[in-house]
Amino acid sequence: MTSAGQTEPVVELVDAAVVVGGRRIWSDVTAQVAPGEFVTVLGPNGAGKSTLLKVVLGLQPLAQGVVRVLGRPPGEANAQIGYLPQRRGFDPGVRIRGLDVVRLGLDGDRWGFALPGRSRAAWQRVRELVELVDATSYAARPIGELSGGEQQRLLIAQALARRPQLLLLDEPLDSLDLPSQASVSALLGRICAEYGVAVVMVAHDVNPILTYLDRVIYLADGQAVAGAPRDVITTETLSRLYRTPIEVLTTSDDRLVVVGHPEAPAHHSDRHHHR
Repeated sequence: MTSAGQTEPVVELVDAAVVVGGRRIWSDVTAQVAPGEFVTVLGPNGAGKSTLLKVVLGLQPLAQGVVRVLGRPPGEANAQIGYLPQRRGFDPGVRIRGLDVVRLGLDGDRWGFALPGRSRAAWQRVRELVELVDATSYAARPIGELSGGEQQRLLIAQALARRPQLLLLDEPLDSLDLPSQASVSALLGRICAEYGVAVVMVAHDVNPILTYLDRVIYLADGQAVAGAPRDVITTETLSRLYRTPIEVLTTSDDRLVVVGHPEAPAHHSDRHHHR
């Protein structure tokens, strides 16, 4: 899914700042996302996490600084980006099949009837994607009948339909139960590791994904810190960002536990150790 031998950053921000409605949301953001990396954007509500995804997509201009996406200005490489915005689930009465939802990722922007050969190739691609996300057993059912975790797997398949190099996800674990959060997180980690797709994911609760993370971008109080999880999730860094005492502890089994703030992350262990 990614270009062979690609070494330049998939996303690169240098001294970036955003102003919305006359208010500076964040500034001095410098961060990179490498091919195949799993990166999360963390921070309290209103910190500008979703705004960062809009900047990458070219939907929100910078007030200062530079952003490059797949080596180009934002917006010019969107055909190589899969995007899953925030959602709250499908109504139970929605009858469209999961297979058809995935198919929309291939040709949902086109009108008219597909040529027979093209249609066969498209459905073959849909079957491949459904198998990739382990959704074969329920993909033919109406999506409104499926659980939140099952729906999310099919939407991830839809976002992967055109073999993107970058996958942007805006709180995909929100409203899912804990087992579904764990299974979707494992799926995303596998997509990064096996297919070389870079994932940038906005998260409210980081616990389910900590095992798989390569990098963290933490936004708070208009500031940002980016780096490896153990470099960012520290007592000093989080206390400075939140302007309140936060303590990061290390357990006997080498997990990080953060105390002192309801939205702080906890229980980090090394991704590659567990793989």
